Amino acid sequence: MAGRHLRTRKFSSPAGIAATAAVGVLLAVGGTVGAVQLTSGEPAAEPPVAEALPSVVAPTSESPSPSASALPSAPVTPSLRPSPKATPSPTATRTQAASRGRTRTASPKPTATKTTTAPKVVNSGSCGASFYDEGQMTANGETFNPNALTAAHKTLPFNTKVRVTNPSNGKSVVVRINDRGPFVAGRCLDLSRAAFAAIASTSLGEVTVRYEVLG
Repeated sequence: MAGRHLRTRKFSSPAGIAATAAVGVLLAVGGTVGAVQLTSGEPAAEPPVAEALPSVVAPTSESPSPSASALPSAPVTPSLRPSPKATPSPTATRTQAASRGRTRTASPKPTATKTTTAPKVVNSGSCGASFYDEGQMTANGETFNPNALTAAHKTLPFNTKVRVTNPSNGKSVVVRINDRGPFVAGRCLDLSRAAFAAIASTSLGEVTVRYEVLG
């Protein structure tokens, strides 16, 4: 009777002992089947259970049984502890000297002061003054504008400035000479309508004024 001899190992654990007993039973059954096949003259077939031997063999002593450390451990639930609150760092304080702790004010910027000198009076006098407002060409070639502060004089140079004052009310106006006239006895100035209205009512037509030629 032919049979297979497997290398047996000693097992110390109950699972190893049970696996060894199962292997012995399988070997006994395999040997019986082989003997029957030999007597009948048929070639002996491999025991059908021989393929299943590797799956039946229990772990030996050389391959240690899985310990508790190898088993997948249950997920550890972290304990719910309140997270520590961040405490703000103390704000650094800066102490200043008494002279530096005062409120700073912008230093005043120097302002340019214009010194205006009063125009020099080169000549003065009194005479009658009238006005005119007809549109015409003036003696210096300008178009007469009754709303401009201008006046006509017989001899003063063009563009000369003359201050005209009404002594009855103290009102005065500065006019520019741009025309010739008036050619009426007792009058020395013929003012534009706007210049005459600045010192007297135009309903008067003529007033006695004091004039000052400005240099």
